[in-house]
Amino acid sequence: MTMLGTILDIVRENWLLLLIGQYPNGPLGGIAATLILSVLGIACAFPLGVAMALASLSPWRALRLPVFALIYLARGIPLLLIILWVYFLLPLLIGHAVSGFVTMLVTLAVYQGAFISEIVRSGIQALPKGQMDAARALGHSHLGAMRWVILPQALFNTIPSILSQFVSTIKDTTLGYIINVPELTFAAGQINNRLMIKPFEVYAILAIAYFAVCWTLTWLANVLERRIAASRTHTAPAAAPSGLLTPRAGEV
Repeated sequence: MTMLGTILDIVRENWLLLLIGQYPNGPLGGIAATLILSVLGIACAFPLGVAMALASLSPWRALRLPVFALIYLARGIPLLLIILWVYFLLPLLIGHAVSGFVTMLVTLAVYQGAFISEIVRSGIQALPKGQMDAARALGHSHLGAMRWVILPQALFNTIPSILSQFVSTIKDTTLGYIINVPELTFAAGQINNRLMIKPFEVYAILAIAYFAVCWTLTWLANVLERRIAASRTHTAPAAAPSGLLTPRAGEV
């Protein structure tokens, strides 16, 4: 039997395990758990990242420095180490055991939040400096100017980068395997342990699955980036994106 035939046989016999794990007889797993964990992770990381980006640009030093320290700490150490920290530390903090899924979700929120904060901060700093001055001249406070004038434009411009970060989140979920999160890599490991003699074929299937998902999202990010670039050429440099209206100063 050819290698391709072997791969197709493995997929045909184990497609349900790869798709949803042992559900409904066990926890939801496979690619479904990977995507759910990734979506929840980036959903939690996004507001955390925006908050850290705003704090890092704050005029208040007491707020800015601790946030910078957290960002550089999260970005400067391996994700695997953060997973182990959260895995052993979180139960001590809350007083009871935590599932591997929750541990991985908290880890992704903190880790990806640090990267998203830098993306958002770069998006804010890329805008013309005169916009903040103009907003303050109209009577907005610093936070009001950020909320109504600066942040909407920065977030719009950073959509492709945030989507690319979502792709990274999907790949980062593979490390959940070490704490028994039943995601796609864990399901592939179960198949490999049962077959024993076909590791290359099993992990080739795993690589193809991750490539298909990540390539599709990367292509979508590139499409969005081109559309945003095209919208900039038809918009005045100081104008906010369509549909993003700033309130009167008295409404802040």
